[in-house]
Amino acid sequence: MRAWENRPDTIVSDEPFYASYLARTGREHPGREQVLAAQPQDWRDVVANLQRPLPAGCEIHYQKHMTHHINDTIDLGWLAGVRSCFLVRQPRNMLASLLKVLPDADVDDTGLPQQRRLFDYVRQALDPAPPVIHSADVLRDPAGLMLALCRKLGVPFSDRMLSWPAGPRDSDGIWAPYWYDAVERSTGFAPYRPAEPEIPRDKWPVLEQCEELYAGMAASRLQE
Repeated sequence: MRAWENRPDTIVSDEPFYASYLARTGREHPGREQVLAAQPQDWRDVVANLQRPLPAGCEIHYQKHMTHHINDTIDLGWLAGVRSCFLVRQPRNMLASLLKVLPDADVDDTGLPQQRRLFDYVRQALDPAPPVIHSADVLRDPAGLMLALCRKLGVPFSDRMLSWPAGPRDSDGIWAPYWYDAVERSTGFAPYRPAEPEIPRDKWPVLEQCEELYAGMAASRLQE
């Protein structure tokens, strides 16, 4: 999201379905009441907002979605009006990070079942080869992967996507104080550092499910 927002031709939307997800599921997340008050809770209103005309001078609307916010009660027809790109991360690293904030997280909290459903929908209905980028590949070669992604999406690459000023953004969700500490300190993509974090034994079944869901998408990862 930082990379895209640093482009002068782009606006971003940060997790627009978050309040809808919280209202629908009743899940307790940090800042729950603030999120519910800040965003539409009906997914139809969210879609209508996303389909509004772009402001003058903007040609790209980058929408950052957490896939677990988009469950099977939401009509996916609006995806025909956008180009979808799927970001994946090695499940062990993803789960270890999530458990720091949501220690009781289950597989649905990871978003992987929902991401796989969206991925399969897009491949079957809209684009047989949607771009999939792996977080490790981006960190290994930010310029190469962002260039490849822009080419795949049919938009010009900008080197402004590779670095940005530190600090918060007006476009950050109201939940930023709970989740974006590292993001706000960042000024670019961090160097890749391989890691094998420990996963609590009681979460091993969750990790196993995540690995299975991840494998099919990672096999389609975008190469430079």
